[in-house]
Amino acid sequence: MKKNWMKRSLWVIAFAAAALFFSAEVFAAKRMIFMGGPAGGTFQVVANAIQVYKPVKAIKEFKIRAQSSAGSVENLRKVNAGRGHFGVVYSGHVYQGRNGMMKNDPNKYENVMAVAWLYGAPAQLVVKAGSGIKTTKDLVGKKVGVGNAGSGAFANCELFFAHLGIWDKVERNAMGYNDAAAAFGNNQLDAFWLFTAFPSGAVIMAAQTNDIALIDLHKDAEESGFLEKYPYFAKIAVPGGTYKGVDQETATFQDSTLWVAHADVPDDVVYKLLSTIYTDEGLKHMVSQKKTFKNMSIETGVTGIVTPLHPGAIKFWTEKGVLKP
Repeated sequence: MKKNWMKRSLWVIAFAAAALFFSAEVFAAKRMIFMGGPAGGTFQVVANAIQVYKPVKAIKEFKIRAQSSAGSVENLRKVNAGRGHFGVVYSGHVYQGRNGMMKNDPNKYENVMAVAWLYGAPAQLVVKAGSGIKTTKDLVGKKVGVGNAGSGAFANCELFFAHLGIWDKVERNAMGYNDAAAAFGNNQLDAFWLFTAFPSGAVIMAAQTNDIALIDLHKDAEESGFLEKYPYFAKIAVPGGTYKGVDQETATFQDSTLWVAHADVPDDVVYKLLSTIYTDEGLKHMVSQKKTFKNMSIETGVTGIVTPLHPGAIKFWTEKGVLKP
């Protein structure tokens, strides 16, 4: 009798444990983690904006929970490992990760799939008007602000300058944009590099103390084969009049910030989120959170994406006529 009681108790415990496990799994499946970035950064604004949008909160099948992170590379790794369902990652990192090209990391991150383009980060190279610096290669022997060490601006400057063979031939100064603009104004720098949206406050500041010019970076990138080697960079132009004294349009290139998803996120979840955010009201909400998102639209939805799209995204963008059936 004692043995029968013990058997029944064990069955009850096992059943209860299984039920709890199943409930936890169901709950976890409904809670979708969206990897953002550091507090105060634009990546985190993306995740928070999607989480708090009322029509997204009203979806009954799943809930979005924004989670902060160190940024693009961490998001790539966590989404790939399934520790995040969605995330914000630079197109360059998605491409490099998928092809085993990450610096000091040969792993291939093939579970990360693109969902949509969010905003661009264009390269800008500021010099003094009349300095004689007409191309990037003219920087040899010059003092150049190359962005903060460890930043995306610094990494992309190193990538571009190394490709051109001048990284070790310029006097590099690792500093933030505003510090670089101040040093430029005090004649401590001959040029400074940015990788950010325009108009940049730092460039505006530089134009107040000096007559400035912008270098045509797209020409240098195209002629050197840089864009062919790194196809996630896309052409863009800084319109004339963006900065004081720079009246002509200046061609350059930009990386793209992407919304990504793990390959195993259900297609209908991706489709429903895109259908909710990419409405007139949804896009207005995103811009209300940060003006950086002003170029988000149906038309720009797959800009700069050179890696596979999630099937749910393919369905959405095909229906919208952005992709061909």
